[in-house]
Amino acid sequence: MNPNPTPPPKWLDKLLTKLVAPHLREEVLGDIHERYALRVQRLGERKARTTYWREALAYMRPEFIKHKHSDPAYRQYPNPTNTAMLRSYLKIAWRNLVSQKGYSFINISGLAVGMAVAMLIGLWVFHEYSYDKFLPNYQQLYQVKRNYNSNGDTLTFATTSLKLADALRHQIPEIEYVAESDYMEPHGLKVGDQKFYMNGARIGSDFLKMFQYPLVKGEASIALQDPYSIVLTESTAKAFFGDEPAMGKTVRFDNQNDLKVTGILKDLPTTSSLQFKFLVPFSYYEATDDNARMARSGSFGDNSYQIFIKLKSSVDYAQVAPKIALIEHTETNNVNAMNSVVILQPLQNWHLYSTYQNGKETGGFIDYVRMFTLIGMLVVLIACINFVNLTTARSAKRAKEVGIRKSVGSQRQQLISQFLTESFLLTLVAFLFSLLFVQLSLPAFNALINSQIAIPYAKGEFWLALLSCLLITALLAGSVPAFYLSSFQPIRVLKGMMQVGRAASWPRKILVIAQFSCSIALILSAVVVFRQIQHAKNRPIGYNVNRLMTTGLNTELGNNFTILKDELLRNGIAESVSQSSSPPTDIWWHTDVEKWPGKNAGETVEMGIIQVAKDYFKTVGMTLAQGRDFTSENDTTSVIMNEAAMKRLRLAHPVGQFIEWQGRQLQIVGVAKDALMQSPFAQADPTLFFSRPGSLNVLLYRISPRLSTQQALTQMTALFNKYNPSYPYSYQFADVNYAAKFNLETLIGKLAGIFAGLAIFISCLGLFGLASFMAEQRTKEIGVRKVLGASVLNVWSLLSREFIYLVGIAFIIAATLAYYLLANWLQKYEYRTGIPWWIFALTGLGALLVTLLTVSLQSIKAALANPVKSLRTE
Repeated sequence: MNPNPTPPPKWLDKLLTKLVAPHLREEVLGDIHERYALRVQRLGERKARTTYWREALAYMRPEFIKHKHSDPAYRQYPNPTNTAMLRSYLKIAWRNLVSQKGYSFINISGLAVGMAVAMLIGLWVFHEYSYDKFLPNYQQLYQVKRNYNSNGDTLTFATTSLKLADALRHQIPEIEYVAESDYMEPHGLKVGDQKFYMNGARIGSDFLKMFQYPLVKGEASIALQDPYSIVLTESTAKAFFGDEPAMGKTVRFDNQNDLKVTGILKDLPTTSSLQFKFLVPFSYYEATDDNARMARSGSFGDNSYQIFIKLKSSVDYAQVAPKIALIEHTETNNVNAMNSVVILQPLQNWHLYSTYQNGKETGGFIDYVRMFTLIGMLVVLIACINFVNLTTARSAKRAKEVGIRKSVGSQRQQLISQFLTESFLLTLVAFLFSLLFVQLSLPAFNALINSQIAIPYAKGEFWLALLSCLLITALLAGSVPAFYLSSFQPIRVLKGMMQVGRAASWPRKILVIAQFSCSIALILSAVVVFRQIQHAKNRPIGYNVNRLMTTGLNTELGNNFTILKDELLRNGIAESVSQSSSPPTDIWWHTDVEKWPGKNAGETVEMGIIQVAKDYFKTVGMTLAQGRDFTSENDTTSVIMNEAAMKRLRLAHPVGQFIEWQGRQLQIVGVAKDALMQSPFAQADPTLFFSRPGSLNVLLYRISPRLSTQQALTQMTALFNKYNPSYPYSYQFADVNYAAKFNLETLIGKLAGIFAGLAIFISCLGLFGLASFMAEQRTKEIGVRKVLGASVLNVWSLLSREFIYLVGIAFIIAATLAYYLLANWLQKYEYRTGIPWWIFALTGLGALLVTLLTVSLQSIKAALANPVKSLRTE
């Protein structure tokens, strides 16, 4: 045993001089040495040395110093206030931020980009969830739908009958209002020489009582009472009447009758599910259209209309559901009615829930809203991982600071507060930059999603949400470093026993794997979405959409159809002209086939119905697989079906056989090849084509290839104005309408690609920071290796190898997870692509190359450094 133990080091003597009153200093030192001497005798000096430090530091704990505050010598060191402490924390945080510019830039950049992505997604998600919420009592508004049992499969339709509207109005006392409607579609409006096609609807008189859109002029209770009245939006009224008052003036509707303006609505916000420019009373529709008038006294099977209802304020859907479900079953002789169950869809679900399975809402646009909400959270998490990794990696740099501060009496809670303050300051700076990024990127983002999202600076709830997210992000990013750094033991740190080695690096490795797993999974998702879109786009559609155009038929155009067709063909403007009840890219009518050869008892079949005129198949470019075309417009006892209908009816040789539809015996004369008239991601709908003379709904014409599109439009405008003078020339291109069917998937693919790229960018920022730290930490090792003959390639391999392993593990995790999720996502498409192995191989290779490029910037720089200088400075 050593009788003369080691004297206290100089730093301990200085601390005791500052903290212990002069008349107690000798006593304290004596006490420390006395306790130490006892342990030396008992344990030996080697084992007792640890207790020496423990006894010395015990006199610098807060309770010891606080106990001495009664001594006059301590009154010159008053306790700091909370404000002073916070000011000190902020000052230290700012100094650290400025002194370590490279790491601060990486952290701020990553957090700023991550928060900007989250903010953009948050604004978009809020916008999507806000649909129709501006309407008073929106919780009580519903649309009536039907679940139809088709041979065990439940199909959901929004088409209903006028008889059902009356039944709901008179038999269900819990319903306050009922409004029937046709589908909102363009109609011709004319005032003087001004004529427009505008989207609107003929709707029940109680509609404005239910949907309380703000009225600038007029009263909701009477605006739609007169059959010959019309309600306009502000922009529509201004387009017709300028600054003059519109109330009481007349508007020519569909070139049939003059309607009196009885109300002016404020323009509808973009968050309204119903978009219209005018409203006409449904009573006008019944007064001027024989079909609508007869439908009122028809059956529950005449499903061609929409119904909206409002429940009384004290009633919820569960109370009325049993009463309305089987309300159509009173028509026991109607197969359609007996197989239908009436349901309601709440207004708040219209925009987000459009997909029904087995008669229940299962999803729709809500799936993508949830998906991008998750993506936003993942991107912020990836940015926070960068912060955690870089802070914990550099923990050795701050270990001595923590040890000294603990030695002078700082409690762990105070250190945690300081590190969280630093995190908050850095997050606040990143937030300010993210707000700038969002403001600058919103125009492009709005153009991409075709919306009008803006940052609601004036709304308090917006700032409250941002502040909450700011605090959560600061805690998420700073809590791990705060608790980790504050846990260092001062004795071990100050004695040089603090080691940040392999064990300490495992959490960082796990976090790097996590963030790259998320990034690679996002990239794989974007690639598969793009492939699914291209797979459907490259699919044969069964007809030719190129240079095929459509125009809505009205009475005037229908009356002049023959002469207009002759002139289009004679002047070489069009190759072919026809009419139909639906455009080539949609089927507007579905109904049951009553009888066919081989029908089973109780079996029902829902079919698409298209009524056509002469040259329909020639005009749209569809071909017949069997049989013949209609011989003339009077060939009304014949029917042509597509291949899907032939399979659905189980007819191996359909030509020459008979079916019964709407009480008529019809002979099958031909089978058309399947055409994708609805979803390009699904199988072709079973469809029947009937020949019907006279005016239909849609004029079809294919412009001649000898004319440019602009030349054809110029000549056709003159012709349509000549033969349809009461309406403006309105047209649509079939290829544009077909391309619009991919809009949702294309948007999802673009957004997924953009956010995946940003996630990879943030992850690479973190890798760059970690590579920089490793190169700095191993400067001496690299210098020694170079002196001993290591090449640049050897050093590069040394610094890059670990990151390659981590990204490889991340790729395996991401590939497994992405394959499972993407395979489930593809299941919702009947026509879908596969997920081949080479997608994973290319994505993995791309992630590896990006990693190598990121890490190599620092690795090569370290490898090229002068080893003499490295060893000297170390």
